[in-house]
Amino acid sequence: MTIRQEIIDFRQGFRWSQTFSALRSRNYRLWFFGQMISLFGTWMQATAQGFFVFQLTHSPAYLGYVAFASGIPTWLFMLYAGVVADRISRRSLLLVTQIAMMILAFILAGLTFLKLVQPWHIILLAFGLGVANAFDAPARQAFVLEMVGREDLTNAIALNSAMFNSATAFGPAIAGVTYALFGPGWCFTLNGISFIAVIAALLAMRNLNPQPMPEQPNSVLADLKEGLSYVLSHSVIRVLMGLVGMITLFGVSFATLIPAWTVTVLHGNASVNGLLFSARGLGALISALSIASLGHFKFRGKLLTIGTFAFPIGLLAFALLRLLPLSLLALVAVGWASILVFNLVNALVQTLTSDQLRGRVMSVYTLTFFGLMPVGGLLAGAVAEKAGEPATVILWSLISLGSASSIFAFLPKIRELQ
Repeated sequence: MTIRQEIIDFRQGFRWSQTFSALRSRNYRLWFFGQMISLFGTWMQATAQGFFVFQLTHSPAYLGYVAFASGIPTWLFMLYAGVVADRISRRSLLLVTQIAMMILAFILAGLTFLKLVQPWHIILLAFGLGVANAFDAPARQAFVLEMVGREDLTNAIALNSAMFNSATAFGPAIAGVTYALFGPGWCFTLNGISFIAVIAALLAMRNLNPQPMPEQPNSVLADLKEGLSYVLSHSVIRVLMGLVGMITLFGVSFATLIPAWTVTVLHGNASVNGLLFSARGLGALISALSIASLGHFKFRGKLLTIGTFAFPIGLLAFALLRLLPLSLLALVAVGWASILVFNLVNALVQTLTSDQLRGRVMSVYTLTFFGLMPVGGLLAGAVAEKAGEPATVILWSLISLGSASSIFAFLPKIRELQ
């Protein structure tokens, strides 16, 4: 196929009328709007918490400690959670995790209002949130197919990302204003309240397409081995998982440093911190909506390759810039490219995976993402403590660029994925 023909196919496939096709499903509509409200609260808390921790400790390394604490449960429980997601009702599991997250948000809010909160409290609550996320993530990823048909799976995944990044774009900015006017406690409180929306949506769903349950369940260990063996033996899935791991470990983990970057590099306040997170979210939202608009396109491998190069280039630009408007533009590009990579890998992995193994395979995907994110955050915080934030982000961008170049040079089959 010629480049000219590929451009023609791209233009023909790009139709805004296809952007929201998954919303034809009532269950998915409930999920979409309930989860979007909840995610606004989640991003308000995440943004406020990072700035609050830096105010309490004045240490970029401590930002890494909090991120690492939230990620430890990923390594401890994520693969087991994938087995659980293949054995019980995913909706029931999601209800339990969402209620747990709501309770943790209210505990943090209460400690903050009472002026009792200490950095170790935040680390402990981050660990608890990590436990809930470890069981929530694989169930949430695999639950999509129960709400929509396979023909709308890629679109639904893109819309999931669009809702997530709508919250990423606007939640941090709202958090910055709320933090500046009323303090961090109200950010945590609003997050707790926001969980009511997604809990109500899950309870209102009807006529789901439940996953097939194993007729004679194996032991947990046998199921774990089966899921891991499937991923390791499938050459394309294995490479895609490795790509997510590299971009997560030496790429998106730079976001751990944004609160410190706000203060030490840009000399800003809580509002500037919110704007930086929002700029990244805006780019991610644009990317997610663009993918959703492409419908059933057949050039996902080529778009994925573009994203693997665009991400480190945007990150390098951000590391070198010192003016806030230009920094915001660079973060829009970073957000756009990162979601291009993660959305396409997610859709490709789910397309290539059998239904019976979906929960376990997606637990490996989410383990790769959520497990390596805090490790990358810990590394970024430690390096920034010694070398400074700009040098750390430059290093991360160069490592990510090297990873993209290696895949392009030695694994051309990735570009041919449809």
